[in-house]
Amino acid sequence: MPDGKALRFAHVAIIGKYQAPGSRDVVEEVAHFLHDEGCEVSLERETALNTGLLQYPALDVPAMGQSIDLALVLGGDGTMLGIGRQLARYGVPLVGINQGRLGFITDIPFDTYRDNLGSILRGEYEEDTRALMAASVWRDGRCVFEATALNDVVVNRGGVASMIELRVEVDGHFVANQRADGLIIATSTGSTAYALSAGGPLLHPAIDGWVMAPIAPHTLSNRPIVLPAHCEVAVEIVSGKDASANFDMQSLTSLMHGDRIVVRRSEHTLRLLHPMGWSYFDTLRKKLHWNEGA
Repeated sequence: MPDGKALRFAHVAIIGKYQAPGSRDVVEEVAHFLHDEGCEVSLERETALNTGLLQYPALDVPAMGQSIDLALVLGGDGTMLGIGRQLARYGVPLVGINQGRLGFITDIPFDTYRDNLGSILRGEYEEDTRALMAASVWRDGRCVFEATALNDVVVNRGGVASMIELRVEVDGHFVANQRADGLIIATSTGSTAYALSAGGPLLHPAIDGWVMAPIAPHTLSNRPIVLPAHCEVAVEIVSGKDASANFDMQSLTSLMHGDRIVVRRSEHTLRLLHPMGWSYFDTLRKKLHWNEGA
C-alpha cells in the first residue's frame, strides 16, 4: 500500500468500453495500477473476452455482485448506464473513468485517474445515490416486456412523418391525451440527457423527482412537468404508426395501439462514488460549457 492506509475496496472489477480503439491498453494499464495498489483485480466477462486480457479472473454480473467491493467503469455514460442497471440490485458501488465525450456520471478524467482512484480505494470519496425506474409494457392485460432505466423511458413515434397520440395518467388520474413525436419520462440523472434537448429542466440528483417532457408537442402549452418519484406513470398508445419504447436508449420494444407503458420507481438504487470535493455544479459547468468566470 503506497501510503500505508488500508484499502476500503480490496476486490475491484473493471468494466471497459472494449469497442473503442486502444481500449485493451487502457484496461491493462488500470488493471496494473489496481494490482500495484494492493487490490485483487477481476474483469467483467465481456471486457476480458474482447480485450484478450485473460490473466485476470473473468466474472459475469451475478459473480461480480456477489464477490467484488467496487466496480470501475472505463468508458462513457453509456457504458455506465449498461452495467449500472445490472449491478444496482447488488448494492455494489461504481466509479466512472471517462473515455467518452460528455461524462455526466463517468466523471473522472482518464489523465487524473491515478490520484483520484488511489484516494477512493482508501475510503476518501463522495457517495451519490441515484434512483432507477422499473418499466413494463402491458398488452391485453398481460406484461409483454420489462426493463430498468437509469436515465429515461422514451415513447417515440416511428419513421413515418406523423405524430402519435398518447393517453397519460399519473397515479391513476387522467392527465391528458397528448399528440406529439413522443414523451420522455426521466430521472434526475436523465434530466441532462434526452429530456434536456426536449426543453426539460435540470434536476439536481438529490431531488426525488422525475421529469415528464413531451417531444415536439402539437399543443405548445404542453410543457415539461416535474413529478414526485414515488408516483406511477402510465402511457397508452391511442393512435400512430410504428411507435416504440426505449429504455436508456439501450433496449427497445415495438408498441401496438392499446399498449400501456407503466413506469414506477425501482426498488434498487445506484451507488456512484466521486472524488472528494466533487460538485454536481462543477460537472454541469464543464459539460454544458457554462460561463466559467468567477
